[in-house]
Amino acid sequence: MTPDRKHIAVLTREYPPEVYGGAGTHVEYLVRELRKLVDVTVHAWGSPRDEPNVESYKPWEGLSEPKPEAAALQAMSIDLAMAAKTKGSDLAHSHTWYANLGGHFAKLMWSIPHVMTIHSLEPLRPWKKEQLGGGYALSLFCERTAIEAADAVIAVSRGVRRDVLETYPAVRPDRVHVIHNGIDPDIYSRRESPETLAKYGVDASRPYALFNGRITRQKGLPLLLAAALKLDPKHQLVVAASSPDTPEIAAEVNALAARVRAEGRSLVWIDHYISREDLIALHSSATVFVCPSIYEPFGLVILEAMACDTAVVASRVGGIPEIVVDGETGFLIDYDAGRPDAFSAALGERIDQLLDDPVRARAMGEAGRKRVLTHFGWPAIARTTADLYASLL
Repeated sequence: MTPDRKHIAVLTREYPPEVYGGAGTHVEYLVRELRKLVDVTVHAWGSPRDEPNVESYKPWEGLSEPKPEAAALQAMSIDLAMAAKTKGSDLAHSHTWYANLGGHFAKLMWSIPHVMTIHSLEPLRPWKKEQLGGGYALSLFCERTAIEAADAVIAVSRGVRRDVLETYPAVRPDRVHVIHNGIDPDIYSRRESPETLAKYGVDASRPYALFNGRITRQKGLPLLLAAALKLDPKHQLVVAASSPDTPEIAAEVNALAARVRAEGRSLVWIDHYISREDLIALHSSATVFVCPSIYEPFGLVILEAMACDTAVVASRVGGIPEIVVDGETGFLIDYDAGRPDAFSAALGERIDQLLDDPVRARAMGEAGRKRVLTHFGWPAIARTTADLYASLL
């Protein structure tokens, strides 16, 4: 620890190598850049890491039942342990409800400021009750308790800031700051690999659309599979999707995938974790990346695709319109929960349009990478975050 630099405790569920979503990727790169500006100790769930200044935590074993409700109690047990270990820090910065309560406890115990980054809001994800059962009520409690007392709230998009102020009217607007997610354009760049396509059974001679995400209501995979039924049979859809939230959504998605194949559409399904290098290769050879989310506070997966020169077709929800420029870097589709069939039809039409016009798709992809380079670099994001810390200390 450097004596003349402030010490920041970053509290998170995900941190490499245990990363499964956009929040974990955000923390990984933010911490990398923050360490050039301040001293950072990461407090993360999971097994011990070899990386210096990373503390790892596992839940209390006595809270393993009943499932699935116990998952929220386990998160709270980790929050208690994290808060205890933040002693000596100048500021706590928490990410997601899994760690927000730990940041709040650190604020109370050690009289330090608490900053929390909102990657998504629990009240806007009611489908999580399918996954957590009664534990969903605890997740709501953790988030509300922390956000209403936090010294600063970072929203990852202007859309999220609006959601925060509407969902939690007790939060003062001057405490909510917009700092976008970012991407490392040196890591995420166009690198085609015929070997990777062959490994996953993708026909390199045919254009394809790519989806990458978890199997959860939020990501809209059933809507994409409905759109796939309308695609030209000469095209391919490549889906990299695993980790279903519940057995029910897993069964629903599997049934839809079987129907897509039965009706003569080409569907390549990758049902397990794939390496970053393989994902970059899939992005690089895809004609279009598809993000059919029904709720997306930001959309880091879209930045990953754009950084690889890939055009995007996405829902016009949350923070996505702050990333995708409609008609320039891709297409945005209006989402109406009451008209899912219309959304799927429009989604399929735009996907087919780009698959049939690779020249336009490539131009959109190139425009997308330029936008990434101009607006979404991590060094600037870390500097803005460090400036926010300084304003509270």
